[in-house]
Amino acid sequence: MLSTRVLLTCAAIGVAAGVLGGIEGWLAIPVLATLPIVYGFMLGVHVLPGIIAQEALRLPWVALMTHLIAALVSAAIAPPYLLQFFGTALLFGGIQEVVAALTRYRVWQAWRFFISAAVIGVLVAVAVFFAAHLSSLPVWAQITYLALSFLGPIAWTAVGLAIGAGLRRAGVARR
Repeated sequence: MLSTRVLLTCAAIGVAAGVLGGIEGWLAIPVLATLPIVYGFMLGVHVLPGIIAQEALRLPWVALMTHLIAALVSAAIAPPYLLQFFGTALLFGGIQEVVAALTRYRVWQAWRFFISAAVIGVLVAVAVFFAAHLSSLPVWAQITYLALSFLGPIAWTAVGLAIGAGLRRAGVARR
């Protein structure tokens, strides 16, 4: 069971990350139209809810719970992307929970978070490859696109770890 304090913390993180996700949703089409090679990197912002929650709280299920709350907020901001937000929340939150569960929720070093980020990065790169019709771009742009798609979740994970550690130092995780 998650306590009220934990649920409220997940909600606060989810709302903040959901606002970023909603903004990303509205920026997707203009970015794809003008600077498509950075789109995959931009998608990495969706790892934030789970990373921040897991780093701050270090408990089971907080990644998935926070991702679902973030998806609700993102969908309120950018309703056309409702299904994408919830699919991303389930996929990214699920991967983050599985990686944490494999370590029995006892290992909280940065490397563990970066494993889930790398798995998500591969999935984003593959999805972006098919969704963005990369064959229409020059080879250098295709490689850059895929590299940025892979590195986006890793870079955003580093940001999420810093935010989560700051929340921990501020006392958010006190029981």
